[in-house]
Amino acid sequence: MAEISASIVQKLRKMSGQGMMDCKKALEESNGDMEKAMEILRKKGLATLAKRAERETSEGIVVSKKTDNGKTASLATLCCETDFVAKSDDFIAAANKLADYTLACSADEGVENILNTSVNGKSFSDIITDLVSKTGEKIQLGDFARFSHDGKGLIGSYIHFNNKVGSMLLIETSDEKTAASDALKTAASDIAMHITAAKPIALDKDSIDPKILETEKNIYAEQVKNKPANIIEKIVEGKLHKFYAENCLLQQQFVKDDTKTVAKLLEETAKQVGGTAKITKYVRFAVG
Repeated sequence: MAEISASIVQKLRKMSGQGMMDCKKALEESNGDMEKAMEILRKKGLATLAKRAERETSEGIVVSKKTDNGKTASLATLCCETDFVAKSDDFIAAANKLADYTLACSADEGVENILNTSVNGKSFSDIITDLVSKTGEKIQLGDFARFSHDGKGLIGSYIHFNNKVGSMLLIETSDEKTAASDALKTAASDIAMHITAAKPIALDKDSIDPKILETEKNIYAEQVKNKPANIIEKIVEGKLHKFYAENCLLQQQFVKDDTKTVAKLLEETAKQVGGTAKITKYVRFAVG
């Protein structure tokens, strides 16, 4: 067996980010071959990942990034088992790399596309495997979305200060001038913050899952079942109206000014700069 010096162990440690003992064992097993030692450490990460497949990953980080021209943006979550790992330098570095991979991948949906995407010769799947080996925890890519527009639009995003919840929305505008206005950019950012705080379940009432609506109607009808039929219908309709106002983004009262709805805020802002604007879609992701 080749003699394993402290300097070569330290070199492998810097390359892999693994502990000294793990690096020494890998070098001993590979008879001092650095490349084989790296492969051994990677296999250790894959083994750990398989071993912890059933573990919960309820901690992590939400990340977001836009292209330089602002026409494409992404929002994604990287998840782990503990808050301790979520706050570690290695995990944060991997999450920041994830933001680059989300813009580099070939599709707007599907985590497999990100995992298989290569940046500078390394896939994000490789990064996760390395991180698992370093932390000993299950690490996985959570939610992912990517929005794009052709210039007549803009993307707003917001991540809460704890990095555990964030939102992103796509706004279509009547023209590029409206989209480029500072007023609308501010409104887009504010609405993203609103989504993060207010947790809407749909863009508008037409976007709500029919099963959810049916459940709500049945609950409301049951609450007033002893009243005359014509009264029940009116009460149920009134309760549904309130449900829409509380849960549909466009009908919600804007968190920074409850005298107007989100739809009204957007309408007024676009009108100020001489155009029109509408929200076409949004996402809200959270970990924990």
